[in-house]
Amino acid sequence: MARPLEFWFDFASTYSYIAVMRIERLCAAAGVPLVWKPFLLGPIFALQGWNDSHFNLNERRGNYMWRDLERLTAKFGLPWQRPSKFPRLSTAPARVAAAHSEEVWCGDFIRAVFVANFGEDRDIADPAVVHDILRALALPADEIVARAESAERRGQLRANTDWAIRFGLFGAPNCLIREELFWGEETLEDAVAWAQRD
Repeated sequence: MARPLEFWFDFASTYSYIAVMRIERLCAAAGVPLVWKPFLLGPIFALQGWNDSHFNLNERRGNYMWRDLERLTAKFGLPWQRPSKFPRLSTAPARVAAAHSEEVWCGDFIRAVFVANFGEDRDIADPAVVHDILRALALPADEIVARAESAERRGQLRANTDWAIRFGLFGAPNCLIREELFWGEETLEDAVAWAQRD
């Protein structure tokens, strides 16, 4: 039986956009259980002494990344509009995803948030945008957000981020099979194949 694949991502991460639009289909085709693990990169970057995305801090690397995203979104047929603000704060949607990661609709919500950020240039930090996305999926937005903000579930995103720091994650996206780490959207197929190993 295939081992579960944990998919660790941040809604502000450009390459997580490409990966998140592919990973559920790849896992389903291979019979690999998928576990959504949203977390925040900001605290991890701070530990490395960065106060911004490394793509902003390194202009050459940033210029390459934006061109690469144009190529990748064209390759996979994904909507693309370079965000007018990068990176955007991702706490609001990440808290919803972390609190509801086992719900059957969570994958659809996650993909819709990424499209809003990188395909439509919408401000995913705005709670109203998160509500709009949930309503567009025919989900009870007020109820879902209230549950994510409840004392019982509000801490899940922080717990995910703290775990990521302890484990040593340094960026996103990541696929984790037990303690075997695959970083980057280009490693998805390798990660799924690893999860299928006995």
